[in-house]
Amino acid sequence: MNFMSVSADAESTFTIGAEQNGEGRARNALLDRVMAPNWRKKSSNALRRGYMPSRGLTLVARNEFGSLIGTVRLWDVASENGKLGLLLGPLAVDDASKSSGVGSALMKAAISKAAELGHGAILLVGDAAYYERFGFSAGLTQQLSMPGPYEQDRFLGLELQKDALAGAAGVLVPSGRKLIANQHKNQLVG
Repeated sequence: MNFMSVSADAESTFTIGAEQNGEGRARNALLDRVMAPNWRKKSSNALRRGYMPSRGLTLVARNEFGSLIGTVRLWDVASENGKLGLLLGPLAVDDASKSSGVGSALMKAAISKAAELGHGAILLVGDAAYYERFGFSAGLTQQLSMPGPYEQDRFLGLELQKDALAGAAGVLVPSGRKLIANQHKNQLVG
């Protein structure tokens, strides 16, 4: 994905592009600042731990100085009955860049790139009021569940292809590429 420049207002310009090798530590530091260190203990992290993000679906936002100000990754998952999808998250934006359109731009880029790569659906756990504007709905996840504790009304889905989640049922499981031992040291999962 080529970098795209976004100007949210006269004072705020940022770019959205692929996360680069070696940016894992900066990304995790951003997540620690924005979400507190307990983000690693969330149920959705159980589906990411030990796995690599889906190919081509690690996106970041950088400010005009090149500093990382936002991040989102998507992960390959499957329902118990074999329906494939992506799990989005975490989506995070540096506090200094909140309300400047960074989160929305990351979401739109992630959805667009996932569709371009041929994925059928995206799932996430998050604030319905925020994610509904991108087309996510709790109605698409009624027969699905997450491993561990979560709030069902915050478990949302978006179909990128018609009926991609039709018949999907059961607990989600990871279905992506596993990290190899030395990758895990250099790329903290999350």
